[in-house]
Amino acid sequence: MPQLILFNKPYDVLSQFTDAAGRNTLKDYISEKNVYAAGRLDRDSEGLLILTDDGKLQQRIAHPDNKMSKTYWAQVEGIPQERDLQKLRDGIALKDGITKPAQGKQIEPPWRLWPRNPPIRHRANIPTSWIELKIKQGKNRQVRRMTAAVGFPTLRLIRYAIGDWTVDTIKPGHYRHITV
Repeated sequence: MPQLILFNKPYDVLSQFTDAAGRNTLKDYISEKNVYAAGRLDRDSEGLLILTDDGKLQQRIAHPDNKMSKTYWAQVEGIPQERDLQKLRDGIALKDGITKPAQGKQIEPPWRLWPRNPPIRHRANIPTSWIELKIKQGKNRQVRRMTAAVGFPTLRLIRYAIGDWTVDTIKPGHYRHITV
């Protein structure tokens, strides 16, 4: 039976087990052996990272051809209007191509959110807001580049879900085993 781990990756942790520069890695949080991340989550992003010891399952979870959606909560600088969200839904032209259409909507600040260390920078004269984006693609830093392209830089990015798996009830830096 494959091992499947849902991990709530904290901010400033690399999605790998080793780092020559001595930065925080998965090794600092995950004690299981022979598991590997199914996809990546940038060092400056937080939230759900799935690890498994099954290569085929890892491929099914991570590869964009398998159409497994990823849900992100992004705290952005400014307050997007409906036309801005529609641009995200339609697809954004980035340097490496046009993104596939996304599902996007404005949301209230997530009530179950943990504090980030360090906190995001706040500017007194620029409000922030939250949007939820569901994508089925995995371009490098895609959500951050998409929100910036429509004029709303991402200040905090949390991957809330991959498919039906979520970070609900998993504290940052903790994980739980699930069965598939």
